[in-house]
Amino acid sequence: MKLLKRRSMLKKAIAASTASVVGLSAEAAKDKKVFVHHVYFWLKNPASEADRAKLIEGLTALAKVPTIRMHNIGLPATTNRSVIERSYAVSWLCFFDNLEEEEVYQKHPIHLKFVEDYSHLWEKVIVYDSVQV
Repeated sequence: MKLLKRRSMLKKAIAASTASVVGLSAEAAKDKKVFVHHVYFWLKNPASEADRAKLIEGLTALAKVPTIRMHNIGLPATTNRSVIERSYAVSWLCFFDNLEEEEVYQKHPIHLKFVEDYSHLWEKVIVYDSVQV
């Protein structure tokens, strides 16, 4: 019980100190929740290694959008359980400081160019967006 209280207190202290360092109130810092954007791509030609490589090339360029804090380009893992979806070709995972930064990303010229130059490669895209709890 004491460990949980101490963790909670530490989290609040870190949030407050972080907020003071960047000039925000503790309340404002609490409202800035990490935004996670996860995209799954299904290729029109799923057997084409060239198309997969081309999409990965585009995602690598997309990673240069300045509001992206961290990103990962992934391929389906070899895990095999009934709850695992492995039919996609490539995944794109990126983290933003908050929703506003993700909205900047959506309108950024690099993102718009990515869609223009590479959308002919995919037949289906699913996006999962989430915010930090």
